Amino acid sequence: MKRKALFIINPISGGKKKDGVPELIDQNLNKDVFDYSIIFTDGVSHAQQIAAEAAGKFDEVVAVGGDGTVNEIASAIVGSDTALGVVPFGSGNGLARFLGIPMDTAKSIATLSAYRVQTIDSGQLNGLPFFNMAGMGFDAHIAEVFSHGKKRGFLTYIKSTMQEILNYKPQKYQIEVDGKLYEREAFIISIANSSQWGNDVHISPNASVQDGLLDVCIISEFPAWRFPEIGVRLMRKTIEASRYIEIIRGKNINITRQSPGPVHLDGEPHVMGADIRINIVPGSLKVIVGEGY
Repeated sequence: MKRKALFIINPISGGKKKDGVPELIDQNLNKDVFDYSIIFTDGVSHAQQIAAEAAGKFDEVVAVGGDGTVNEIASAIVGSDTALGVVPFGSGNGLARFLGIPMDTAKSIATLSAYRVQTIDSGQLNGLPFFNMAGMGFDAHIAEVFSHGKKRGFLTYIKSTMQEILNYKPQKYQIEVDGKLYEREAFIISIANSSQWGNDVHISPNASVQDGLLDVCIISEFPAWRFPEIGVRLMRKTIEASRYIEIIRGKNINITRQSPGPVHLDGEPHVMGADIRINIVPGSLKVIVGEGY
């Protein structure tokens, strides 16, 4: 019997047009292996609603979009037998890059035909799932600013970062990891399931989505003139050698911050209270990975 695949396409993710994606699916998906359907989303949470109805009925549900679209769809099928596929179309594509999925649309569709399925961990922050990265501090602030912009894409994200970075002030946090308490003043706290934010920017180079642990990455305030050095370390996977970062691994994380404010889950902003509860859910999501993973 053929496998059944559902492609859910977010038409606005990454600021990139996707009118030609159905034709690329037809050309590059092995139709001897798959029967497939395609649905375009028409608003916030629509992808999650479609995927929830598809869970258990399809062998794979494919997110055609960025990390936010991936989060919506994965949140609906996590814990089911339906596998997540990804055709990357976002600004960062963090999870897709980590899983070795090609950034080229035709190649990523062809990767789905190979059907290399792995089971990975997911995280929960105040009960909401994330799969690549969650966080608070400056990156959550930028996610909030970015969400209100009219333009999407990597260059817009970089522009927002450069505009905001000089005015953002670090906060004090109480961080409890598996019962051990740490008090830190931090510029960013990222909770990493995979190694990277996106665009091959690696905040936790040794992270694994299959080790049953989350990496609490604490970035302290650093001088502005160090920004290029930090950027190079993030790209070269050497950030752990910097004295401005500390990584603590654990399963259950409680964070108390000075006040309510933004957090992000896979790049999508939410406003939450001062108390944040985070935990790992091991082996909870089936994903189709690339040849290099």
